[in-house]
Amino acid sequence: MAARKKSSGGRKYGKAAGKSVKRAMHKRKSGTLKSGRSGRKVTSRKQAIAIGLSEARESGAKVPRKRSSKKSSGGRKKSSGGRKKSSGGRKKSSSRKRSSR
Repeated sequence: MAARKKSSGGRKYGKAAGKSVKRAMHKRKSGTLKSGRSGRKVTSRKQAIAIGLSEARESGAKVPRKRSSKKSSGGRKKSSGGRKKSSGGRKKSSSRKRSSR
């Protein structure tokens, strides 16, 4: 017989957290679940679960901490797009602007 790993502490999520997620899923199904500040209707299943867990966390239910994001610093890099920005100087004459369109 293979040795089993002992679980320390039972459930990962508390029962109250499960209820909160269930409530959020029902709201999503009926189309009344709204997201945070914008108040837009939530249609994503994953988003509904996240909202339910967030509410449970606020109310003090047993919910594990959120995973820290592993984003690289600096965010998204902008590509030059093959266009060079002019370094000031003269303005294009209006007739030249029209011809280049």
